Amino acid sequence: MFNSKYSNILTIVLIVAIIAIVLLLIYFGYDIYRKYYSNKTAEDGFNEFQQQVNKIPGGNSNSNNAGDVNFSIEPLNTIPSDNTNNVPGGTTIVKPKYEGYTSVGTIEISKINLKQPILEGVSDKKLDTAVCLQYGKLNEIGNAVIIGHNYRNGTFFSNLYKLSNGDKIIITDYMNRKVTYTIYSIFEAKPEDTSFYQRDTNGLREITLSTCTDDSQNRTIILAKE
Repeated sequence: MFNSKYSNILTIVLIVAIIAIVLLLIYFGYDIYRKYYSNKTAEDGFNEFQQQVNKIPGGNSNSNNAGDVNFSIEPLNTIPSDNTNNVPGGTTIVKPKYEGYTSVGTIEISKINLKQPILEGVSDKKLDTAVCLQYGKLNEIGNAVIIGHNYRNGTFFSNLYKLSNGDKIIITDYMNRKVTYTIYSIFEAKPEDTSFYQRDTNGLREITLSTCTDDSQNRTIILAKE
C-alpha cells in the first residue's frame, strides 16, 4: 500500500512537471515568435515607407541636409492633423500608412539592428504598434521627441541601452528627407520630466529618443544632433 501511494505521488509530480515544461516551452516559443513577427512587420513597414517616399518628385533620400528638398517648414511642435502635405509646384504628398496609422517617418539605428516606422501622434494602441512622434517635427530645426516601448525582448526601443555617445541614428521623413544624427548625451529622467523637450538647439536639427528603463521607474533619454 505504501509503495502504491508513493508511486501515485511520483506520477502526479511527473505530470505536473511535464505540464510546467510544456507551458514554459509555449511561453518562450510565443515570445520568440512575437519578437520575430514584430521585427519582421516593422522592417516590412520600414521598407514600404522607403519605397513610397522615394517616388516623391524632387526628393533626396541620400542627403544629410533636409534643406536640399525645398519644402515649406511648419512651426515647431505642430503636426498636420490630416494625412496630406502640399509642396511647391502643386504636388500633394499622401503620408504613408502603417498598420492603419499615419506614418511620418522611419528610424534606423544600425548598431542595434533597429528599423521602425514612426507614427504620427501618441496613443496606447499606437505605442503597441510602433514608435511614435510625441513632440516637434522630424528633420526640421529644433527638437523632435520619439518615444517607444521597452519590452526587454529586442523589439521597439528595448535595446536603446546598448547605444553610446557617437552612435548614429538615421531619420527619414515622409517628404523623403534623410538626416543622420549623432548621439551626444544619454541620461535617465523621471517620466513626468519634459524639461529637455523644448530646448535651444543653436539652429540645428535634433532628436530625442525616450523609453522606460528596465525597472519602469525612469526613462532612458538619448539626445542626438545632425
